Amino acid sequence: MNKKLMAAVVLSALSIGASAVHAQDLNSLIKAAKQEGELTTIALPHDWCGYGDLLAGFKAKYGIKVNELNPDAGSGDEVEAIKANKGNKGPQAPDVIDVGLSFGPQAKAAGLIQPYKVSTWNSIPAEVKDKDGYWYGDYYGVLAFEVNTDIIKKVPADWADLLKPEYKNAVALAGDPRTANQAIMGVYAAGLSQAGGNPAKAADAGLKFFSQLNKNGNFVPVIGKAASLAQGSTPIIVRWDYNALADRDTLKGNPKVAVVVPKSGVVAGVYVQAISAYAPHPNAAKLWMEYLYSDEGQLGWLKGYCHPSRFNDLAARKKVPADLLSKLPAAANYKKAVFPTLEQQEVYKATITKQWDSVVGSNVK
Repeated sequence: MNKKLMAAVVLSALSIGASAVHAQDLNSLIKAAKQEGELTTIALPHDWCGYGDLLAGFKAKYGIKVNELNPDAGSGDEVEAIKANKGNKGPQAPDVIDVGLSFGPQAKAAGLIQPYKVSTWNSIPAEVKDKDGYWYGDYYGVLAFEVNTDIIKKVPADWADLLKPEYKNAVALAGDPRTANQAIMGVYAAGLSQAGGNPAKAADAGLKFFSQLNKNGNFVPVIGKAASLAQGSTPIIVRWDYNALADRDTLKGNPKVAVVVPKSGVVAGVYVQAISAYAPHPNAAKLWMEYLYSDEGQLGWLKGYCHPSRFNDLAARKKVPADLLSKLPAAANYKKAVFPTLEQQEVYKATITKQWDSVVGSNVK
């Protein structure tokens, strides 16, 4: 997840085309999935990456019921849900997970997920997929500031600005930094900015930054959402750009929303898909993956402002509608983006989750 990966995922145009699905194989999978009749997902808010439309599209296309568990769960919660339901074939056992990149290898090592290579496998960049098909990148975004400008008149431009007195009782994370990937990476991003871009010091620097933010009275220990932003209880939320942009559309100017990519500490996060090793509906799970990694599914994520892993393949084949491209942030906003390596993620995730309580001492809920 270095500059080479960023170039591969963001800038270069992949020439590899999507492999065609054999009609007989797809038909067999559809038939088996329909016999199971249900798919259980977890942690898929409808306003995240266009999932509302994707879920509706899948149900309409295949007539399969979708049981949605805990939309607001974090990546750690998703993995724990698989562990807790190993022998459970009921509605509380997730078939599929959508988690931060570092959680994919962990789940594989723990024997919690099963391999499946979608038909478009070859057009997913090698850098963001497990070579054996246990997990594969679905989309990425960068951490940004989502700001209610009806309340916040001077929009912060960088992390250090958030410490200013004018942002008292204003700044929130979009998750619990002890369990949620988005919040963990938010702490890391702040630290990367404070540490001058040094990844080895970013986790500690991020914890110190949020400790100071809390001491200054600027940090709000509430999981920030569109509703809390609109109500004014969390007028500044650190969250993925795609979530912030989706909120901007949903709120339709009430309140007005600014989405700011900070000047420093621009951290990109890749999320990955995987199928539970104990999935009660394994064929429905595989069909869900086929749907998500089809051109239709990938464009569904893009409509939700998430850059899908097959974006460059779609662009090379001119499959991205011009009106959709025009709604996306300028490419220049992403030039400073840093993609933490898996090794870096393992280190900072452990530091932040274990030391948040002792260093920051704020119970986010």
